[in-house]
Amino acid sequence: MTTPGRNWAETHAYEATTLHRPTTVDELRRVVAQASRVRALGTRHSFHDLADSPGVLVALDAIPHEVVLDPEARTATVSAAARYGDVAPVLHEAGWALAAMASLPHISVAGAVATGTHGSGDRIPTLAGAVVALELVGADGDLVTVREGDPDFAGMVVGLGALGVVTRVSLRVEPAYDVRQRVHNAVPWETVVGELDAITSAADSVSIFTRWGAEAVEQVWWKSRVQAEPSATWGVPATADQHPILGIDPVHATPQGGVPGPWFERLPHFRMGFTPSVGAEIQAEYLLPRASFPDAVAALRALGPRIDPLLQVTEIRTMPADDLWLSPAYGRDTVAIHFTLVRDPSAVRRLLPAVEEALAPYEARPHWGKWFTLDADALAARYPRLPDFVALADRLDPEGCFRNAFLERTVLRR
Repeated sequence: MTTPGRNWAETHAYEATTLHRPTTVDELRRVVAQASRVRALGTRHSFHDLADSPGVLVALDAIPHEVVLDPEARTATVSAAARYGDVAPVLHEAGWALAAMASLPHISVAGAVATGTHGSGDRIPTLAGAVVALELVGADGDLVTVREGDPDFAGMVVGLGALGVVTRVSLRVEPAYDVRQRVHNAVPWETVVGELDAITSAADSVSIFTRWGAEAVEQVWWKSRVQAEPSATWGVPATADQHPILGIDPVHATPQGGVPGPWFERLPHFRMGFTPSVGAEIQAEYLLPRASFPDAVAALRALGPRIDPLLQVTEIRTMPADDLWLSPAYGRDTVAIHFTLVRDPSAVRRLLPAVEEALAPYEARPHWGKWFTLDADALAARYPRLPDFVALADRLDPEGCFRNAFLERTVLRR
C-alpha cells in the first residue's frame, strides 16, 4: 500500500490516503469487499477528482495484462488497466485492429471507456462504442459480467466508476490496416464552417487545430486508410512533420507526410514511446450537436480575446451518435471542441463559465474527465438518461461504495 499522490497534469492531489495495488483479480475482490469507499485509479489522465475516493483507491496495473482474441466473434478481451498503446501492437501482430484511437495512446482502456473518451471520424464512434462486454467487481466483491444486449449494458459502459471496478473489457476488432496521415495549414475559418461535412468526410479521422483569434484555422490533420487516399484539397500542405501546437518540436508526434504505417502508429497524435508534454496544462472539452457547429464557432470566436491568452491549442473532431446513456455523443451526431489551456487554475476557473455560457444554447456536454463548472442541474438537462443511470447506481451500489465528491456534485445527488 502507498499514498496515491497527484494526477498526471498535477492539477489534483488525491485525497484518498491509501492506494492498493492488487496482483490478482481475487485480491482486488477482497479489497473492494472490505472497503466502505473505494475507487479505481487508472493512468491519472483525469484532470480533477473523478478518480478520487474518500476511502481507498485501487490501481490494477500490477495485475498481469492479457489480450485474448476471438477471431470468429471479432472481439478482443483486454485487461482494464492496459493502455491502448500496449494493447494495439499485440492486436496488430495478430492481424487485428481497433477502429479508433484517442490522441494519446498512453491512457488506459477502462478509463477511456468509463469517461466516454473519443477518437475521431464521422462514422467511427467513441472508444466506448467499441465495447461489447465488461467484467467488473461489484460493491460486495462479486465478479459481474454485462454484455451487449443485456438490459443494463448501455447504462454501464460509460459508468464513471460509479458501478464497480472494471477488470476486463471486450472490444470489437477488425482486420489490421495501414494509415496515411497528411497535414494542411491555413484553412480559412469560413471554409471550415461552411464545408465541415466535406472536410471531415475526406478521411477516416480528421482533427482541426487552431486558436480562436487566428485569421485561419492553423492545421487540419487527415488520417486515411491506405486504400482510401484522402481527398483533402483545402489549405496549404505541410512540408514537414508538425506538432499540434505550431512551433513545438514534432518529435513526439506521429509520422505525417502521407507515409503509410500501422493504424496504431498514425491514429493517435502522439507516439507511445514519448511523453507528449510535461503535463503543464489543463484540459476542457465540450461536445455539441453537429448541426450547432457554425453558431458555436461564432460564439467562441467572439470570446477569443478571453480564451486565447490561456490557450495552447483547440482541437475540433467529429463522431456519430451512440446509445450509451452517459456518453457525450448519446443520441446525436457530435462535434467535440477541446481546449488545451495553460496550467493556471484560477484563471481557467474564471474562463470556463464564460465558455459554458457561450455554448449553453447548444446543450454542450462536457468531457467527464476534464475541467468544467456546469452543475448537476445543467448536466441533468443535457443527458436524458441520467435519471436512469442514477437509478442503476442506486440498485447496483445501494451503500454508495463507489461514490465520491465528483459524483455527488455532478450526477448522483441525494
